[in-house]
Amino acid sequence: MEKRQSQNSDYVVIKAVDDGVSVIGLTRGTDTRFHHSEKLDKGEILIAQFTEHTSAIKIRGNAKVLTCLGEIESEMKK
Repeated sequence: MEKRQSQNSDYVVIKAVDDGVSVIGLTRGTDTRFHHSEKLDKGEILIAQFTEHTSAIKIRGNAKVLTCLGEIESEMKK
């Protein structure tokens, strides 16, 4: 029988404000590892989901992030 994901998994919407925004998925477990990465250009949107494999998402660059908890903006170091 195939294991199905919960319908209540949290989604995150990431919109790139500038070119070159990096979005990196991190694994669950005893060793935290990168398991997926995306590069977004200005105006591109990525909809990501926390799953049994993804416990964290790292965002590098200028982006707007929308979650069930609200909206936040990431920033590049100056």
